[in-house]
Amino acid sequence: MQNIVGIRFKDAGKIYYFDPKNIEFELGDGAVVETVRGIEYGNVAIANKEVPSSEIVGQLKEVIRKATDKDEQTHVKNLAKRDSAMEKAREKIDKHNLKMKLIDAEYTFDSSKVIFYFTADGRIDFRELVKDLASVFHIRIELRQVGIRDECRQLGGLGPCGRPCCCSAHLGDFERVSIKMAKTQGLSLNPTKISGLCGRLMCCLKYENDHYTETSKIMPVVDSEITTPDGKGRVTSVDLLHRTVKAEVEVSNGATEIRSYTLEQIKATKVMAEAVDDSVDAELKEILD
Repeated sequence: MQNIVGIRFKDAGKIYYFDPKNIEFELGDGAVVETVRGIEYGNVAIANKEVPSSEIVGQLKEVIRKATDKDEQTHVKNLAKRDSAMEKAREKIDKHNLKMKLIDAEYTFDSSKVIFYFTADGRIDFRELVKDLASVFHIRIELRQVGIRDECRQLGGLGPCGRPCCCSAHLGDFERVSIKMAKTQGLSLNPTKISGLCGRLMCCLKYENDHYTETSKIMPVVDSEITTPDGKGRVTSVDLLHRTVKAEVEVSNGATEIRSYTLEQIKATKVMAEAVDDSVDAELKEILD
């Protein structure tokens, strides 16, 4: 087992494990740590706890210190410089007539580097842009191209449900989402109905997929014949969420009616039908003997 503390550098994003040394952290505490990008300020998303060594990838870096009031002030100042950095960078991008969309900028904690995030349809030759930006900021410059889902996470917005986008509100990382998930859940395959602000499939398709996948294995398929409390019936539709089935059954004089049954009712009826069949088989066996 390994003692860790989980640090998150943005409101929503991946949680990184660090060695807390002998420092006790509480949820929400600020922390100063060393990363591959340099010294960074983050917030504790997972307080000190023991995790299996198998969950640790590589050697954990140690936390430098719990954030002081001075550290928090430095972090706030860095955030305040973002808008100015974005404005200057956009001017240089326009000057070089580059087809790229600047979406965010951030300073490292020690202000030794500023990172600009952008999206573009293809590869961009920004070597001259970097030189210009370095002459303006007089620190190291890093330009990082991100995907359209990352853009949505950084810009935020309201999803079709009326709530903030999951990726910018709470998701730690993007998970694989497929059109098969929409089919399994019986959703409309209209792209405008199952796509988020980024234009990709909505992340929330993943949330209930396990329930729908497991339930679909025990539910009858449409057009199959089932035994209901009212006799034989043909399945017209299934509701995986509520575990109910609508079936067409014969009521009287050849007339049919669509009725709804729970999965438990169908199962109970099936068991009763099998018991009747067994008794009939037993009687036939006695007669034949």
